[in-house]
Amino acid sequence: METKSNLNVNPEPAAPKLSDEEKQALYEKYMRSTHALGRIFSITVLILLLGAPFLMGSILGAMPNLGAAGKAFLSIGIVYLISCIAEYIIYVPMLGAGGSYLAFITGNLINMKVPCAMTAKDIVGAKSGTTENEIISTLSIATSSLVTILVLAVGVMLLIPLQPVLQSPALQPAFDCVVPALFGAMAYKYYRGNLKIAVWPLAVMSLLFILVPGLISSTSMMIIPGGAIAIGLAYWYFRKGNK
Repeated sequence: METKSNLNVNPEPAAPKLSDEEKQALYEKYMRSTHALGRIFSITVLILLLGAPFLMGSILGAMPNLGAAGKAFLSIGIVYLISCIAEYIIYVPMLGAGGSYLAFITGNLINMKVPCAMTAKDIVGAKSGTTENEIISTLSIATSSLVTILVLAVGVMLLIPLQPVLQSPALQPAFDCVVPALFGAMAYKYYRGNLKIAVWPLAVMSLLFILVPGLISSTSMMIIPGGAIAIGLAYWYFRKGNK
């Protein structure tokens, strides 16, 4: 009885292991290309966003008064300037370079991109500022952007058939609660992670909005004192723990 041996099986050769210097060189090359592409697309999107209204105005013959538009822009821009700087300082270390470019270009950071990146980071156990976080954040935000585009495309195609349902008076109370429910659910994830730090900004800001209701319209500005309280508490607990 013959036994078959020495089968002609050629296993695939193992991938060559890279040294730390080679890995660092590849990562630096990746970061250079990320910054180059990120700047190109950021400038392109900015030109398109600013150019579209002027193009439509020139074609339709309905150009606005640029002086009045400039004054209106400055009055709004000053309000959002502080929040823009705060978002940049807060989100870029969390999302990394590639994730930040994608998130700021596609938008919806606080309610989609940041939670998606943070969840992906927690699943794999990556830490902010590491190579793993850079890759995971970029992949998760890219996936979130593609899913968002797909869902929006389907929603636009179904907008007219679903319009009677969406405008139903019975559903209006639910739609009024969507945004508070969304932000409340996301906030709980962060509050649960470090309750002793999160509870004080929440309590102070809630009390401030109750006593001064006019501040509700300036929530973007109130990010600064709320964030300052959280940072101050974190630093105080850090010093206390070291002592």
